[in-house]
Amino acid sequence: THNRPPMQFLENLLDYFQDHWTRFVSALVILAVARLFIFILHRLLKRFFTRREIDLGRQYTTLQITKYVVYTLAILLALEAIGVPLSVIWAGSAALLVGAGLGLQQTFNDFTSGLIILFEGSLQVGDVVMVDGQFARVEKIGLRTSEVKTLDNILINIPNSMLVVEKVTNVSKDKTPSRYQVEVGVAYGSDVQLVKKLLLQAAEAHPKILKRPAPRVQFKNFGDSSLDFALHFFTQDHWGSAFIRSDLRFEINRLFREHGIAIPFPQRDIWIRSEQNGDDDDGPLT
Repeated sequence: THNRPPMQFLENLLDYFQDHWTRFVSALVILAVARLFIFILHRLLKRFFTRREIDLGRQYTTLQITKYVVYTLAILLALEAIGVPLSVIWAGSAALLVGAGLGLQQTFNDFTSGLIILFEGSLQVGDVVMVDGQFARVEKIGLRTSEVKTLDNILINIPNSMLVVEKVTNVSKDKTPSRYQVEVGVAYGSDVQLVKKLLLQAAEAHPKILKRPAPRVQFKNFGDSSLDFALHFFTQDHWGSAFIRSDLRFEINRLFREHGIAIPFPQRDIWIRSEQNGDDDDGPLT
């Protein structure tokens, strides 16, 4: 008798399936047709995007939105096919949203943010963004979370609400070059005009540094132990900017060595004072 209610439920379910098996078949057919429709539609859209030379980010956004819309409609039609009235679904969804709204507030916030990102196009797959002080490339945009890959090839899942609410710098959004800089100090007494010439020579020799806007050299300061310069340059290779700066440092070091420009290290003079027999003996010790 203890196992009778579950057995009765299974028997009723089996009887219902036998009486309405055509409805379940119809629901499966609807889902299969939706899957086939998405497959064909995606292939047609990719050909269209290729001809129009639309960037990968907008391609991904369009494909994702069409997939979500088609699957949502297919699931609703499948439920109606097996005998579930859509009015019941809407009423149940409203009650569920009210009941779970407080507990799933952050989840709904992430979901809404995902829709905003997809429809606005403010963030696209392939964009390079600055997250927590480091560069990362957007690999995937989901409805609740997005996936980015850092320079260390580490995948990070970020809630979509963070990408909408928090300050996230998209360095490749408008496809314009960004400015970066390399700082270097030279010894006092160095020929500053020669330093400027060598810095510009290093920048002009790099293939990924743009000619326009042209690189510029800034004489930043008279430092404690050096004359401080900054080499400013523009590039569109945001993802490889760290290695571009590394290449510049290698080249600057080589050019400075060839032309006798010294890169100093901090030095301090220490004065030792000794009092003996009333005489002061002061002298520097460096």
